[in-house]
Amino acid sequence: MMKPLPERGYGYAPGVFQYSCGVAALPGYRLERARFRRPVELGEGFARIKAHLIARGVPLTAFAACELRSPGQFTEAGFAEFNRVYAGTLQDWGVFVGEENPVARSNVCPEVSPPAAPGFHAFSYAVPDAASVASFVIAGNCEAKEGGATYRESIVAFGDTSPAGLSAKCHHVMSEMESRMRTLGVGYDAATAMNLYTVYDPHPILAREILGRAAPALGLEWHLCRPPIEGLDWEMDCRGISHELVL
Repeated sequence: MMKPLPERGYGYAPGVFQYSCGVAALPGYRLERARFRRPVELGEGFARIKAHLIARGVPLTAFAACELRSPGQFTEAGFAEFNRVYAGTLQDWGVFVGEENPVARSNVCPEVSPPAAPGFHAFSYAVPDAASVASFVIAGNCEAKEGGATYRESIVAFGDTSPAGLSAKCHHVMSEMESRMRTLGVGYDAATAMNLYTVYDPHPILAREILGRAAPALGLEWHLCRPPIEGLDWEMDCRGISHELVL
């Protein structure tokens, strides 16, 4: 069930410590997305995001989603340490709701010209808009089932990057993405972008597994990136945002 945050202008689908499963604007608000021309290191990125939100006249707690870029895949221990640093700033801003982080997130590793350090690619936030239509961000989701003791134990078709293996991974990821959309009360008809992050060729399964079950007219943005943790091969997210800008 979506948890509304009326004072912030959006609601969220609860997830794990480091991010929520997704966010959606509440009536009277819209989500707006800002992309940096090139990735900005984490500390500088938070500072620039803070300045941008203040300039837009919205509180820091309007920060609703972000897209990160990292130099390479983390070990599970390294990923946990990174998340503690990332979450610390959100806690300082008052973004956390008790022990829950409402901010949706994707974090991927470019295969070509990766950044020197983890940083921000883009971010989204809620702004008042009386004439708004549905807007949302679904957090990045990989092919790891919930409930495993480790990511390695949870990965669908671990190490199998054949068309059959990618098909199994994609089916799991899209099913989870669609479940998150249902929680937020949105669907592909309201989406403006659907993203795939993998270094493996998706063309053998593109028509059947992706476009065949999503919105074919929307298409797919394929980013030559790896998911953030070693062993993962397939990540996807989607959003429905009509107002986007480049900083």
